[in-house]
Amino acid sequence: MSTRSVTILVVLGLVVLLLTQTLYIVTEKERAIQLRFGEVVVSDVPAGLHWKVPFIDTVAKFDGRVLTNNSQPERFLTVGRENLIVDAFVKWRVQHPREFYRATAGDEFAASERLTAIANDALRAAFGVRTIYEVVSGDRDELIREVTELVNEAGRNALGVEVVDVRIKRIDLPDEVSATVFSRMESDREKEAREIRSRGEEQAEGIRANADRQRTEIMANAYRQAQFIRGEGDADAAQIYAQAFQADRDFYSFWRSLQAYNDAFSSDDLFVIEPDNSFFRFMHDANAQPGISLSVQ
Repeated sequence: MSTRSVTILVVLGLVVLLLTQTLYIVTEKERAIQLRFGEVVVSDVPAGLHWKVPFIDTVAKFDGRVLTNNSQPERFLTVGRENLIVDAFVKWRVQHPREFYRATAGDEFAASERLTAIANDALRAAFGVRTIYEVVSGDRDELIREVTELVNEAGRNALGVEVVDVRIKRIDLPDEVSATVFSRMESDREKEAREIRSRGEEQAEGIRANADRQRTEIMANAYRQAQFIRGEGDADAAQIYAQAFQADRDFYSFWRSLQAYNDAFSSDDLFVIEPDNSFFRFMHDANAQPGISLSVQ
């Protein structure tokens, strides 16, 4: 290889080295700062291609995505002095790269440890002024909001990070108090159930009484209307009978006698009557003249 070729290769190598020491890239998922002899000269480098003074400036990059900090379960006391074992996690991200670098030298593990301590202090303070019921269900949302605000403010001031969320994964009771707490909760639920059943029975009695009253009113109105309709029907029937009697008295008398025969002979009752009684006149003589119509009741 000739001297010229070697020289060209050396020059190209120096150019490549110079470019690698001069240019750098910050991606969208990163946060970065530029330092000169350990002093921050660019506090928040935006995403893209940038340049720096070679061999003098350095670049510190941090993960700009939301990170999750899972801590070990801790034991907290409620306002009633009950012990609870709480498992929580913190979601956070670098908000101010300069303050984050000054506080942790860019060490995410150190930042995570300090955030864990801050979150545990905030949870301990929040649990200390609430009962078991409030931290489990009654005041859970308010507790989370309060703790998140406290941890976010402390993390922003001390570490330059933004706490996106603090969540409780699980709340357990120590074995020594579980039985007592469960027994008391069961008693409270039974008491509440009895009160609900009592109110339900009272409402049911009221509904039944109202239904009985409405039924009585409906039946009375229906009976009154039925009697009225029946009276009108009887009046119309009497009028029709009267008109029929006036139209043909002989036929009417014959028809009434047939009805009397049907009523008398279809009955199992025993009765005594003379054979030549006028009741049997149509049996003796089909052309009998109508007389007084008799009927057997």
